[in-house]
Amino acid sequence: MKAILQTLRSRAVFALVTAGVVLTTSTAVEAAAFNEYRPAPQYDEVDTTSLYLPMRDGVRIALQIMRPAKNGKPVDGKFPVVWQGTLALPGPPRPADPNADRIRADWSRLVNHGYVVVDVARRAHGPSFGTRRSYHDREEAYDAYEITEWLASQPWSNGNVGMHGCSNTGEAVMHAITVAPPHLKAAWAGCFSWTKYDAVLRGSGIIANWGSGPTRSYEEDMQTRPVDGDESKTLLAQAVKEHAESVDLYALMQTIPYRDSWSPLTRSRFAVEGSAGTYADQLKRANVALYIQGGWYDDFRKDGFIALANMPDTRLVIGPWTHCANDNFDLISESLRFYDHYLKGMTTGIEADDPIHYYVVGAPEGQQWQAAKQWPSVKDNGLNFYLGKGKLQPKAPRAGKQTFVADYDVTCGAEDGKNAVLRQPCHPTRGAATFTGPILKQATEITGHPVVKLWVSSANTRDARVFVYLEDVAPDGTITALTDGRQLLSLRKLSTPPWAYYDLPWKRSYREDSQPLIANEPVEVAIDMLPISYVFQAGHRMQVTVSGSDPRERLRTEADAPELTVHYGKGMVSEVNLPVR
Repeated sequence: MKAILQTLRSRAVFALVTAGVVLTTSTAVEAAAFNEYRPAPQYDEVDTTSLYLPMRDGVRIALQIMRPAKNGKPVDGKFPVVWQGTLALPGPPRPADPNADRIRADWSRLVNHGYVVVDVARRAHGPSFGTRRSYHDREEAYDAYEITEWLASQPWSNGNVGMHGCSNTGEAVMHAITVAPPHLKAAWAGCFSWTKYDAVLRGSGIIANWGSGPTRSYEEDMQTRPVDGDESKTLLAQAVKEHAESVDLYALMQTIPYRDSWSPLTRSRFAVEGSAGTYADQLKRANVALYIQGGWYDDFRKDGFIALANMPDTRLVIGPWTHCANDNFDLISESLRFYDHYLKGMTTGIEADDPIHYYVVGAPEGQQWQAAKQWPSVKDNGLNFYLGKGKLQPKAPRAGKQTFVADYDVTCGAEDGKNAVLRQPCHPTRGAATFTGPILKQATEITGHPVVKLWVSSANTRDARVFVYLEDVAPDGTITALTDGRQLLSLRKLSTPPWAYYDLPWKRSYREDSQPLIANEPVEVAIDMLPISYVFQAGHRMQVTVSGSDPRERLRTEADAPELTVHYGKGMVSEVNLPVR
């Protein structure tokens, strides 16, 4: 059998070579399991050049090209190309160091393994010319098509092109896939939104606690790196002047309170136009292998799972990381295992892997990383607790209610000075109702999507914001907020999602779906929390807290803090559905 497999592998390599795919490995690499792929670098020098590439409308886009080099010169031959649509041209690549503690991935390491790595300053960013209607409009997608096909045609390219990116650059990858460039074969995307509305407004009508994009002054923009030959920054200054006409992302978010809102700033329903999920059919047909990167402490983690459910040939890795971070995990080696298979035709072991690798926070040493063939839906959730009289309990309580007034002065988690996108939920000590479960007799793993269903009313507003938190209460009373959900009560109406959604409650959130509150009249609202994989230790308690404010929320419009009441018991069952594994 081993001889037969070796023969088949040799024939496969021969077929790739004769088809024009040049394999650039200098030594044989054995297939490896997840997080074990460590091939030796083939090159220790990098040749870096930059240039302008004109687009179909004449707008010049800046590219930085890094090629494998020896003795100070680029290596002859054809290599796979991996590119990123970023916000500026980066500085010189750092020396290869696979043992370094990498808080964020240094993608230039791919050059050392026989790839051409290209950074592209997207339209209206860095030294690139043009203006931006906003993040990820169709102009950017069409640019990505042209850039991909140009890279595939270069003499140092073997015609196989990959993309990578995280955050706004990861979402740029998703939009590039929607236009299906013929030579785009594989893509790595992290911490992106599947739809603008469901990520930026968390599907709730409440603007989330993430960044508003790069809004730079002229002076700040002029500090970016110019293209080779423009050391005087003459062209950079011309480009920066054009950037000033771009649409500000935060201003745009304020013009789309509903999913179908028409924004005068983009002259479109931008929550639709600017969402990768709008083009779900194109994503499915694109035939691009996709690897998704997520973090348990990132607000976009749910969107990665939604993309996983809706795109074939997709993988996902999610660890105990914040936005686009990877801490001690060698993300580049895992991405190399992915690209070597899809862009070089190598047997790396990834083809035999389960598509999902996730880290269980709090699991015993050696058991944190787990693999799965599919992610659980809400129908797979295994435990219900009912809210009542300050408790989480296994049986529905007698009818009752808890009333509180939202406290807009609570600042927990907002005073740490970090970027808003990195702020984590925290237990509100005032202006909230708390429901605490019994002491756990054994360690209990929660992996999936917690969902809360509440009956709630307001005494003094026609609308209100509700925030819910799943928390861990330690024996010493320390409370750790693990995940959260939010909902503008007027947009509570449930609809059928247009794509696979793990049976989560989905709100269409069109203007016509708005249902203002009537004073003191309870309404039912379903709120899904961001996904989680966490072990509650024996002796701890689970807790759900319902609040009327969150220190991370933005663009609050209420003049007065609302008085809110959580109802429970017969006829108005408030409960949390937990994905116990």
